[in-house]
Amino acid sequence: MSLLNKNVVFLLLAALFWSLGGVLIKSIDWNPVAIAGSRSLIAVLLIPVLRPSVLRKISWTAVFGGMAYTVTVVLFVIATKLTTAANAIFLQYTAPIYIALISPWLLGERVRRSDWILIGIGFGGIALFFCDGLSLAGVWGVIAALTSGASYAWLTMLMRREKSASPETTVFIGNLMTVLVATPAMWPPVNLGHNWPWLIALGVFQLAIPYLLYAKAIRQVRALDASIISMIEPVLNPVWVMFAVGEHPTQWSIVGGCIVLGTSLLRSILASRESDTEFALGSSGITNDR
Repeated sequence: MSLLNKNVVFLLLAALFWSLGGVLIKSIDWNPVAIAGSRSLIAVLLIPVLRPSVLRKISWTAVFGGMAYTVTVVLFVIATKLTTAANAIFLQYTAPIYIALISPWLLGERVRRSDWILIGIGFGGIALFFCDGLSLAGVWGVIAALTSGASYAWLTMLMRREKSASPETTVFIGNLMTVLVATPAMWPPVNLGHNWPWLIALGVFQLAIPYLLYAKAIRQVRALDASIISMIEPVLNPVWVMFAVGEHPTQWSIVGGCIVLGTSLLRSILASRESDTEFALGSSGITNDR
């Protein structure tokens, strides 16, 4: 198996494990911040065993990435508890839209007119999530999911910047910060007899292992390619919840989610083709100054 194919498999496995988040979180009878902290505590204990080098490669980029990680995972759990799993995961995958807004400043990548058109379409899809007559809790869940998408964009870019160092360190620091933030909500423990198997599954299979796979792959695979491959997560996440819990996304959520995912996917494909063209021109010695 080639190196590229191996990393694609890693990304597919990561997305598959991530997609279990909705059904596992819905199965736990505890407050969302405590759930986020407990699964991160398990990841903090496991990651140094699997990747001992994370303790030796701490940088400021990893610290800021860890902050983005904490915001991402805490708000995703809150969103999954307050609204449907479909809403939470669809809106988290607005990340490529935010990347289009941030990357010119952070990565020096300019935004084209087509990007702004797609951003407008994407936000039109987001607006449809508010057409369902949501309760106040549901509205806050949608807002939490949107904010999680923004922080996930920051996390992706900062992990990519660490590709020559240790993206795994970003994940470790993020989980450690999550535990520190969530500790007050984790005490006293509630319904551990029922909750602990689901918490262990979250910490091991939905957090630690897939993020380590993602960190390993992102060293070799471009962030845009990784975003395309990982889009199986928002497709599978609500499916598992529907079969296990009986939760069905609403019509407007399905339409809005398809628009958001379609916008993100189309932008990623267009950007990937542009990157391939620029790489080919550079390899042939042709410059294209604009």
